[in-house]
Amino acid sequence: MIVDCAIYRDGRRTEGPADFSDALEQARSQGDSFVWIGLYEPTEGEFALVAEEFRLHPLAVEDALKAHQRPKLEVYEDSLFLVLKPVAYDDERDTVTAGELMLFVGDCFVVAVRHGEGGTPARARQRLERDPELLRHGPTAVMYAMSDEVVDRYTEVAAALQADLDELEAEVFAPVGTDNKNTAARIYSFKRQLVEFRRATVPLTVPLARLSGAGLPFADERSRPFFRDVSDHLARANESVEGLDRLLSDILSAHLAQMGVQQNDDMRKISAWAAMAAVPTMIAGVYGMNFTHMPELRQPWGYPAAVAVMAGLVVWLYRMFKRRGWL
Repeated sequence: MIVDCAIYRDGRRTEGPADFSDALEQARSQGDSFVWIGLYEPTEGEFALVAEEFRLHPLAVEDALKAHQRPKLEVYEDSLFLVLKPVAYDDERDTVTAGELMLFVGDCFVVAVRHGEGGTPARARQRLERDPELLRHGPTAVMYAMSDEVVDRYTEVAAALQADLDELEAEVFAPVGTDNKNTAARIYSFKRQLVEFRRATVPLTVPLARLSGAGLPFADERSRPFFRDVSDHLARANESVEGLDRLLSDILSAHLAQMGVQQNDDMRKISAWAAMAAVPTMIAGVYGMNFTHMPELRQPWGYPAAVAVMAGLVVWLYRMFKRRGWL
């Protein structure tokens, strides 16, 4: 489905044909214009017309239709093909979701294909239309604005993940007795979200480095400083993700260590109570044997003496275990 189709001339949006074929012909005839088409999850039939008109490479078309691509930059004869992965973080569900944004950038056209949720193309278009000076750089400006919007969102998601990780850390190091039986499950779930986030951020480093360099076709040389700025923001986002991953691993190790200490403490308590129960059981078992000649068996003070010995030993064991911190 075509979401928007417009012609931009001298940094400003102009009225043009609604049909993208006529719009492309007009942009090429004017010389200083380009056409920008936005599509949302197009079908193979819908995209076939666009691919034929703009001479898009079949391999890039296949990637754009099937999605599930890593961030990358491919150079073809008639266009550049850039894959971006916008991300969003749901605070209520604590989940990271990633969409996909494919950009075909040629001499006088930009074709943007979006899969999944996200308003990156709309925000980038609004931003560029408010900045004609930047939009005069042509299709490369669109590629820069899209990349910048995606990377800025990475920074926001990293900050949200940091806030949730702080809460998780506080839960792990909460006082003894706090109900944290689901902490391990939350940690592993958080780990999966970080893996999903890294799949979007880390592979984008190489494409942005190439866009920051020289000699790339269909890329305006004046845009190189802008892509270097985006690359710098991405580096900071990747550093944040790496820091979160290391901190999360440390939190998991601390949680497992706490669980081990707690289990050892429980075993000490169980052993202490078992020892206190074993002493009277042993004495009672001795006097439960049916032998005729046993000490104090026929003495009137024999029963109170046995009970007193059992109680005394239990009290002595309790005080000893309490002093050692077992109880």
